Amino acid sequence: MNFFTGKPSPEALSFFKDRNILDLAHFSKQELETIMNVANYYEESLNAKKRLHDMDGKILAALFFEPSTRTRLSFEAAMHRLGGNVITVTESAGAQTSSLAKGETLSDSITVINAYCDVIACRSPIHGARLEIAQAATVPVINCGDGVGQHPSQALLDIYTIIKEKGGIDGLTFALVGDLKNGRTVHSLVDALAMYDVKLIFVSPPELKMPSFIYDKLAANGIPIEETDNLLYASKKADVLYMTRIQKERFEDVQEYERIKDVFILTDLHVALLPPGAIILHPLPRVNEIVTDVDSYPGAAYFRQAANGLPVRMALLALVTGCVL
Repeated sequence: MNFFTGKPSPEALSFFKDRNILDLAHFSKQELETIMNVANYYEESLNAKKRLHDMDGKILAALFFEPSTRTRLSFEAAMHRLGGNVITVTESAGAQTSSLAKGETLSDSITVINAYCDVIACRSPIHGARLEIAQAATVPVINCGDGVGQHPSQALLDIYTIIKEKGGIDGLTFALVGDLKNGRTVHSLVDALAMYDVKLIFVSPPELKMPSFIYDKLAANGIPIEETDNLLYASKKADVLYMTRIQKERFEDVQEYERIKDVFILTDLHVALLPPGAIILHPLPRVNEIVTDVDSYPGAAYFRQAANGLPVRMALLALVTGCVL
């Protein structure tokens, strides 16, 4: 069965116009699949070397108040590939370039930036900032990560990758490994997986367990969950092994980070235990949680996963602005 069914109908596309992408909890499986099909439409266009003009005259404000490589560059590249233009703010705690450093509120910044663009892609280190941004915005907002909260575009490219690699989602067992407490990528991915018939294995140290509200959400959807701190055990069962780094920037105590940081390191020993056809994903950047020897395993899909961010983010930009031609 080919999961991708071609460019969606005008009615399916119109649903997304002027809509924010803050998290995936309020999307349906059908809406998720519309995004997947538009992403596939754009990937085919890119592979055919087509010059796209869907977003001619449109401007993306890419606001990254926390460091980013793949998310920022893929959103900017996506806008350029669609024929649009980009204005950018990038900063970190040690290199602030916006008026937030002068004490301006995030709400005031967004209120002003509305006048300069047609869509906003924003990352903030503040958990829940997506809600403040959306309240102030008069143009569509795509959340690119808000503290330990959500990262919906990452989850969408994860789903897109799994479909391409495995042919679908239903029936698969997923092992989510690492910092499940602070990992906004896994928080958003779980929201997406809850729409499918899957099994989940949470692999973490006790200090970094998945937040309790996520367990409640999965229980309400009837999703079976196992918990373990044994990566070897999880490797034997996982059709999709999703590694994450221990997030140093979320720790107040550096010594605590140093104690936990190497608790899960994926090696050839784990790869040898994976079921046939299993894939390994990672939202990147990796630190040392996957040894480089694993990169040669055919199912090591994390670099292909990162590349899939381009068509998925093209789809999101075009959908929320109503520019899918």
